[in-house]
Amino acid sequence: MRRTAVLGSLGTLITGALVAGALAAPVANADSDRRHHRPDAEAIGVAVAAARAAATGIDWRDCPADWGLEKPIQCGWVTVPVDYAKPHGKKIRIAVDRIASTGTPAERQGALLYNPGGPGGSGLRFPRRVTTKNAIWANAAKAYDFVGFDPRGVGHSAPISCVDPTEYVKGPKADPVPDSEADKLAQRKLAAEYAEGCAEKSGDMLPFMTTPDTARDLDVIRAALGEKKLNFVGVSYGTYLGAVYGTLFPTHVRRMVLDSVVNPSRDKIWYEVNLDQDVAFEGRLEDWMTWVARNDSAYHLGDTYAEVRGQWDTLRAAAKKNPLGGKVGPAELIGFFQNAPYYDSMWAPVAEAWSAYAAGDPQPLIDAAAADLTDTAGNIASENGNAVYTAVECADAPWPTSWKKWDRDNTRLHRKYPFMTWANAWMNLPCATWSAPRRSPVEVKTGKGLPPVLIAQSERDAATPYAGAVELHKRFEGSRLITEKDAGSHGITNLVNPCLNTKVEAYLLTGKLDARDQTCAPHATPRP
Repeated sequence: MRRTAVLGSLGTLITGALVAGALAAPVANADSDRRHHRPDAEAIGVAVAAARAAATGIDWRDCPADWGLEKPIQCGWVTVPVDYAKPHGKKIRIAVDRIASTGTPAERQGALLYNPGGPGGSGLRFPRRVTTKNAIWANAAKAYDFVGFDPRGVGHSAPISCVDPTEYVKGPKADPVPDSEADKLAQRKLAAEYAEGCAEKSGDMLPFMTTPDTARDLDVIRAALGEKKLNFVGVSYGTYLGAVYGTLFPTHVRRMVLDSVVNPSRDKIWYEVNLDQDVAFEGRLEDWMTWVARNDSAYHLGDTYAEVRGQWDTLRAAAKKNPLGGKVGPAELIGFFQNAPYYDSMWAPVAEAWSAYAAGDPQPLIDAAAADLTDTAGNIASENGNAVYTAVECADAPWPTSWKKWDRDNTRLHRKYPFMTWANAWMNLPCATWSAPRRSPVEVKTGKGLPPVLIAQSERDAATPYAGAVELHKRFEGSRLITEKDAGSHGITNLVNPCLNTKVEAYLLTGKLDARDQTCAPHATPRP
């Protein structure tokens, strides 16, 4: 699950004044959910769409030049219904790509599909693990065609939008941490404006941006590929997509690897998941700052965690008073610094930019944290990703509509976990005034015919806390959990850790799992 700091600068999201009643906009309730959600019709609809896709197949061609996918990767389209309850109604095209397995015909085991997370992430770069000669995946590539796709609403697959991309990225934005009730009201207005913008620009798609809808798309892609069963790797949000797919289509799963797990409990999706994330980010931030302190000879930011944390507070206060380069305030700093708790690979780059600032050169930090308004394609992708993130999470489940609850919960958490709490709250607050229907979350469970699933999780993951992996492990009978102990990077199946890599590879190649859950030592600690 990927986060950005805040919604946008005050007054930049939607043109015009916000009417007073928008903060209490009506939302779909459980009764409307029952009226609009017809699981039997959707089950029939996905079977119809899958049969149609199997008959049609995919017309593989060279990828468009501006997709950035080199030969021999090929691209194509799979047509799916917008509404699976109406399989003969309006349709959209899902962008897919593939690279053929590198082994012999006897070694080939079919297609391996991939989702990197989000919601809102594109999987089209997955086949590049072959063209870039990623050693971790070399043996799996002998057995499988690597297949990526843009989920519905993402990238090339009927992309949705909520605001103008340039306005979305423009900074400096308001400090996410409120100093007053007036600051909170301003952020509430921004969130409500953002929800209105989504409805205005993408309203026809919003009711159908759920994780179950994307899981149905995944089954149609499987059929279009000519595969009887699905081989799937899901990371971050991709684990929830995989969990929902496994629940809806247990007999269609062949092998499934779920890495860095979203807690699938119906009580957690999605409001509580985000609160849990705030707590975990604080712990992983401390891990990183402790590492920075141990490497004070390189970074000169303090030789204890307390000193380094004090430097952060000083930097944050300075940027709030005078945004760095006129572009980087506290919101932009959080957006950049959160990379370190996410990924160990970012520990050194973030520390280096920060160290340069402390030594009197702010430019590296400004360049890293500020928006590049000239990057049109990147800004479009960023805005699209955030729109999909919001649309999926708002549509998947009911959200609290009482501001008092949001205020109480986030005020309480901020006292002990201040790094991400308010930024995360404003990011998700559009769901409080979301006008499109909300569904009841899928009850993730083991259905008849579901094969053993492999789960991989680092112990101190900030974005998807460890408890989520434990919860999914309980729900998927016969699954195995590999824990990377004393580690916290997000998305661990693409990191070099022979203990983990060999187990994932063995499962994909043979289907065999260890007799019991396993614990691996952490991957190598980053070097300054």
